[in-house]
Formats: sequence, structure tokens, C-alpha cells
Amino acid sequence: MSVLVRPHGSTELRPLLLEGAAHARESERAKSLPQVRVSSRERGDIVMLGIGGFTPLNGFMSHADWVGVCDGMKMSNGLFWPIPITLSTDHATASTFQTGQEIALVDPDDGTPLATMLVTEKYSIDKAHECATVFKTIDPAHPGVRMVMEQADVNLAGPIKVLSLGGFPEKYGALFMTPAQTRTLFQSLGWTRIAAFQTRNPMHRSHEYLAKVAIEVCDGVLVHSLLGALKPGDIPAEVRTRAIAALAEGYFVPSTIVQAGYPLDMRYAGPREALLHALFRQNYGCSHLIVGRDHAGVGSYYGPFDAHHIFDQIPADALETRPLKIDVAFWCYQCGGMASGRTCPHGDAERLQVSGTQLRKWLSEGHSVPPEFSRPEVLEILRAYYAELDASPRDVTASSTNK
Repeated sequence: MSVLVRPHGSTELRPLLLEGAAHARESERAKSLPQVRVSSRERGDIVMLGIGGFTPLNGFMSHADWVGVCDGMKMSNGLFWPIPITLSTDHATASTFQTGQEIALVDPDDGTPLATMLVTEKYSIDKAHECATVFKTIDPAHPGVRMVMEQADVNLAGPIKVLSLGGFPEKYGALFMTPAQTRTLFQSLGWTRIAAFQTRNPMHRSHEYLAKVAIEVCDGVLVHSLLGALKPGDIPAEVRTRAIAALAEGYFVPSTIVQAGYPLDMRYAGPREALLHALFRQNYGCSHLIVGRDHAGVGSYYGPFDAHHIFDQIPADALETRPLKIDVAFWCYQCGGMASGRTCPHGDAERLQVSGTQLRKWLSEGHSVPPEFSRPEVLEILRAYYAELDASPRDVTASSTNK
């Protein structure tokens, strides 16, 4: 049996999802508790807590934890954690219950109970300080900054009992895998060294190159696709999943790559989010995280390799999951294939830079895509998706407005 990395800060996974009779009793209790409607981001965090993806957390962070994570990337008990996991509500709602009281956390879309929570603390934060430390900017145009600045003004701390996985298993089926399930899968495959490939986009030739580099030094790659909320213009998970499956079937050796999804929203925190990605991939059983150019970045807020450097700035024992740092990848016409800045001696004139942003732009505007950029099987799926968008009157209107 393969020996996998230990869960973060623990000898075992700590999923908070109730089952059986305990679930039935708590679900009934939740109906009589004061309700707090959570945000999309908070729903994803609750689901991650439920499945053990945020092991060893038992709920939402206290003020002392928030301070420690913002200023030093560690909680009040010393546990390494790079991004605050917090829950907020407005003053009016917070005034309806006291600390020491239990509340129900309900889905932002349909109001169904996601969890119950014992409120141990109510506190306010300096939102600009969180943004400056976590995102390295307070620019409201940054989607992560905007998310924090628009959240409600009272944070609630306390342990939770999870009642629902927010519809993710029903919507995504076998693609939605828990850390326990991926660990079981890796062990059945005999894998010990597993590299996680984080993606919110379909895989183009550059992504394929990164995954294959990882396969050279690991037993296999987990292509781990984000299933939560994205920014406008990103390609939906169900389309992305089909495109990745087509790429895996046509261009990877069988049993070297598996695909799964996880329930978080993107925070776009660049280097700090790269650390969070490594942390919860450790819970999923991955020994490595592929870290390429501008990992989890957005716009030009971060340097192309800031996410590489931050792993050298944390304590050596902070994480067991290690980064696989790979230079910017591109197609080199002189080399006649994919290469990176470490392997290709030629200049920019010989290089075709491959980026998801450029691919989305070409496809949405109906331009041809060079074969060096993306595999034809992937392009066929993506073109069909954009053709459906063009056929929608609402999307045509939105597209013309954005031009």
C-alpha cells in the first residue's frame, strides 16, 4: 500500500460532515435556529470543512486567528495557514443572537441549511489590512479585494457541524471527490508521489507540458479543477471537464493522470493562494503542487514567479506538500516543440506564448487558433461552447456591450 503525505496539522482527516442519525437530529435542530445566509465563497469553505479539505480546522477563525494569518500566516495555536477562513454577517443579523448561541448557516441561493455553528466570538476587522497583507493590494478592481471589501461587517467565529455539501455531488457526480476518496484512489493505483495541477481553465499545450514534466518525476498527476465561482469570462467547469478528459484520453499514458474537482471559489490571491492550494492538496494526498507562471494570479498584481518565491519564505516544516516550480512554458518554432525558459535558448521572436486569457479571447471573437496553442480535440469542445454563447440573445447583447 502506498504511503501518502499526512493531512495538514493532523494524523488523520477531520471531515465535519455529519452522517446518519446525527445528521438527521442536527438537520431538525437547524430549523429552529437563527439563520445567517452565507456568501458563495463561504459556502465553498463550509463544504471544504465538511469533506476534510481544510483539516484540521473545526470551523471559522477567531479574531486572534485572523490577525495571525494576515500578519504571519499562522493561527493563534501556531498552525500554518496562509489565508483567513472567515464568516461574516451584517450588524442587524448579528444583533439577533449572542455568543455561546447556536445558529444555522444557510445556502445563499435556496436558503437550505448548510451547517450549524456555535458562535464563540463576534468581531470586526480592518478589511483594508486583510487585503494589503493577503492580496498585496487594496485596489478595488482586484476581484479578491472587492470580495473582502464587500463582505458584511461582523465576523463570526466558532466550530461548525456540516449538514450539506452545497449541491456539488449532485451537480458534478464522480468529478467531485473528497480527500478520503482521492487518497483511496491513489493507494489503489500504488501512487506515492502525486503532483496536483490546479486549474480554472481548460488545459492548453502549456498546461499539458507542465503535467507531463510532473509525470516524469511523480507517479501521477491529479488535475484538480475548481468547481466554485469564477470571474466573468472564465469557462464553466462542465465544459472545462470535457476538454480535459479529451486531452487526457488522446495525449496521456493511461493511469498517469486523474481528474477531480473541488468546491472553492477563486480568491485570486496569487502567492498566498498558491500556499493554500498546496495546503489543501496535502489533505487530498498530493505530495507536490505544480506551480507555474503567475499561479492563482489576476491581471498584473503579482510578478510571474512570486508564487515560486513564497515557498522559500515559509518555515521548512510548514507544509509536507512541496512545489514543483516550472518556468514559463511556450511553443518554440526553432526547437520544434514545447519548451520553457530553462530549456530553450531562443528569443521571443521564435516563441508562441500560450495563455488561457489569449485562448478565450480568440475563441470568443471567432479567430483561428494555432495548432501549437491547443489540441484539436480540446478546441472542438471549446468552439461548440462559444457557438452556444453566440446563439443566446442575452450573451450576444453582453458581448457587444463589452466590446
